[in-house]
Amino acid sequence: MNKQLRLFFTALSFYSRLPAPAFVHQDNAHYLPDSIRYLPVIGWITGLVTACVFIAARWLFGDPVAVLLSMVASVLLTGAFHEDGFADVCDGFGGGWAKEKILDIMKDSRLGTYGVVGLILLLGIKFAALLQLFTETFIDAGTLKVIGLFIVAHSLSRFAAITVVFNHSYARIEESKASGAVAKGKSLNLILAGVFMLIPLVIMAIYLAQPLLFLTIVPVVLFSLYLGEYFKKWIGGYTGDCLGAVQQMTEVIIYLAYILIWKFI
Repeated sequence: MNKQLRLFFTALSFYSRLPAPAFVHQDNAHYLPDSIRYLPVIGWITGLVTACVFIAARWLFGDPVAVLLSMVASVLLTGAFHEDGFADVCDGFGGGWAKEKILDIMKDSRLGTYGVVGLILLLGIKFAALLQLFTETFIDAGTLKVIGLFIVAHSLSRFAAITVVFNHSYARIEESKASGAVAKGKSLNLILAGVFMLIPLVIMAIYLAQPLLFLTIVPVVLFSLYLGEYFKKWIGGYTGDCLGAVQQMTEVIIYLAYILIWKFI
């Protein structure tokens, strides 16, 4: 149990800005590969906090401000960790036409035009999707429903990034300081991550009496498979930035899937 706590807090400290016990930072790199199993659980926490901010802000200010503040909460909780990866991927694949050039651009800490435009479009779509979701699809959504929908989105999108890890090779292990965090590790990590991802999804499907909620998995899996193959084609695998991009894009896809599922049932 002590090892599992260490793995969980290692994931918490690496994938979020939330504080972790001091012992976690000792020999942290040793636990990073296996800590990936708890990435969907970090999604539970991020989804819960994001939902609570949305609920409180919705009551105080209305839907548009609530959506925006919930997005701010998510960014603050993770330190824009995934958004930064998405922006770097936009810059790298937008401005580079060879593996070495793409990887060099993604390592550059400066944000380019492709990254800026990509972030604006991504966050704009996320804002619009969430606003439509809660002003048209779930107008009278109760507290538990809102919390559950956010938790599902954040945990499922993080699991999507994990699937890329297990389906492809890392593109530059020898160069990356984050290589330990994205090491393939054991198959048990993928299985446990899948269980942690399914728990909130199953609970919400039962609570809403809506088994069609499981359909959200379909576009997420298909899109993550496509992105994995796309990264493999251009750079021979993936990087940590690629995983951040997968998480961000599949999160948006989940919100869009919510809208479509409830629109046609």
